[in-house]
Amino acid sequence: MQDPATFLRALFDRAVEVADPMRSLARYLPAKPAGRVVVIGAGKASARMAEAVEAAWGPCDGLVITRYGYGRPCQGIEIVEASHPVPDEAGARATLRMLDLVSGLGPDDFVLALISGGASALLVAPVDGVTLEDKMQVNSALLASGAPIDRMNTVRKHLSRVKGGQLAAAAHPARMLCLMISDVPGDDPAFIGSGPTVGDASTPAEALAALERWKIVVPASVTLALSRPSRVIPPGDPRLSRVENLIYAAPGQSLAAAAELARGCDVRLLGDALEGEARAVAADQARLAKAIAAGLRPADRPVLLLSGGELTVTRRGDGIGGPNAEFCLALALELNGHPLIHALACDTDGVDGAAEVAGAIISPASLANAQALGVNAVESLARNDAHSFFAAIGAQVVSGPTLTNVNDFRAILVLASA
Repeated sequence: MQDPATFLRALFDRAVEVADPMRSLARYLPAKPAGRVVVIGAGKASARMAEAVEAAWGPCDGLVITRYGYGRPCQGIEIVEASHPVPDEAGARATLRMLDLVSGLGPDDFVLALISGGASALLVAPVDGVTLEDKMQVNSALLASGAPIDRMNTVRKHLSRVKGGQLAAAAHPARMLCLMISDVPGDDPAFIGSGPTVGDASTPAEALAALERWKIVVPASVTLALSRPSRVIPPGDPRLSRVENLIYAAPGQSLAAAAELARGCDVRLLGDALEGEARAVAADQARLAKAIAAGLRPADRPVLLLSGGELTVTRRGDGIGGPNAEFCLALALELNGHPLIHALACDTDGVDGAAEVAGAIISPASLANAQALGVNAVESLARNDAHSFFAAIGAQVVSGPTLTNVNDFRAILVLASA
């Protein structure tokens, strides 16, 4: 076997590779319709998806919004870059242009929508009475709250004029196909990018309950907006009758590809939809890994634990960290230099939290290396400063923009002998 760090990084790279739209999207495209075709989209993978569409169909009319640094060259589709994870004016302007673009289409027109994770922040059109600054404040508070992604998206939908099926409704009566890359636990299309093309049965009261449950302080304008009837489109609404939503890439496929690459190991899949606090999940997986290590004999195959999903961090400190780096730091502390266990945790979009870092790798020497440099692991975790910790010991995974997004990827390697 390669050295553990190289092996784990190869698994992550393979998980990303199979979710690359240029490799996977074309087989899900129909023949290009003969009439008017408009391509729209949003998300961290959306520009790459648009590039793949034009590779198959040739130049198209349309508008796609992606994260700064994630743009791709397209022949006809306009690519707009905007802020993620907190929205900005560039995203707001582009969203209004997108709504204008699909308004007024007829029943013979065809809309291809390309949605991936990140669309929640990139598609931004606040409801009446809520400003962009209000939405930015709410988004920042949601991200720091530790709330699961489905609850965050419930709040976002009821403060929006484009999420929760409203983008699809704006394009009615045109026919629409929405191709999605899933970055949400359970692969529910209603929660990918806050479901701009998917009906939703939630209520403003549920959004208010989520704000209260996670103690999220919001401007008075937000509370007022959530006391009014919602604009979210319910499932079964006639305006959604000509919409087809198709998830063509998901975390499970990437985990399976990594497992195939690691066929020399005893691969154990822990699930592709794990949720929870990063440090709590790390403690659970550390206990499992140590129990496995205790039962291995020198001649046994290495055991590889793979998992996906979307972990959260309740922000308590002032550090720089994301859920994958925090998972790795908490895991290292729980393992306490165990000589047989190595691990990697990365976000497949190349961005862990708000840092331009995918995640981190740990080895039996991680804590000792930090101690030698005067870096305190316990204090780093308490401050939510995992990225600084791994930067200090040279154990960050920096992939750059991956142009896809199938959520978190975690791999724990348990060796039979050191």
